Amino acid sequence: MKLVTMLSIGLILLGLTGCSTMQPVLYPNTHFLSVGKSAAEQDIEACEQLAKAAGADKGYGKSGDVASSTVIGAGVGAAGGAAGGAVTGAAGTGSMVGAVSGAVWGLLRGLFYSRPSQPNPAYANFVTRCLQEKGYEVTGWQ
Repeated sequence: MKLVTMLSIGLILLGLTGCSTMQPVLYPNTHFLSVGKSAAEQDIEACEQLAKAAGADKGYGKSGDVASSTVIGAGVGAAGGAAGGAVTGAAGTGSMVGAVSGAVWGLLRGLFYSRPSQPNPAYANFVTRCLQEKGYEVTGWQ
């Protein structure tokens, strides 16, 4: 049972670290083509740092959605497992098995079935304007 718990926790942590965040998509205009992709990525990073320094919060992103889904799944699984375990006389074991399986279900649901998260509008507007002032054209975020 301890192995199952440790593997589940590892899977949850791996899933949360694998979540990507939204980035601006740049149109390949004259400025972008003259500076190249590497310089454009550095400019995006610089604009993101300016936005954070100005107090614009990027938002929780998908990892917040995944974490919420995982916690809800663990809670529902624990309750269901405890109820099922109470019938057989092993409520504690049933609760633990239910929590682990519910957490894994919640994690997978959060990773694969949640909608893509959008950055905070103030943050996105700040970064977009910063990039426009540098000569880039932002076509959207993904």
